Amino acid sequence: MSMHLENPGLTTAGKKKGKHKYSSSEAKRNAEKLAKEWEELKKKYEPAKIPRKVFKTESLSPAMSTPRQTPTIPSLVTPGGDCLVKESIKYTGTKVIGIATMHKSNPVPVFSNEEAIAVSCMRR
Repeated sequence: MSMHLENPGLTTAGKKKGKHKYSSSEAKRNAEKLAKEWEELKKKYEPAKIPRKVFKTESLSPAMSTPRQTPTIPSLVTPGGDCLVKESIKYTGTKVIGIATMHKSNPVPVFSNEEAIAVSCMRR
């Protein structure tokens, strides 16, 4: 997940291999001989390939030879369905003097002058 923190040697694409240099022609012949022997051993001890069984199943989806016809049902039309803006609610009473802010943005209703003074003393 955090490949950007690792060094370039740990890439998922691998490292490009350049031309291999040998110290002598004898070392090159020996390496090629060993590589050839290794390939022969791999072929000799390769596991036998097991043929995969192929199961034939019938399709679970219904045959779509003709398109399915659905009846067209009209929408219900209701009269008088206007979408007007609702009127805002307004306080018309006489008990609440106003609204004070006590802490941060906490609105508190104020019913008397003593409460207004108390709320103003509680403010930070």
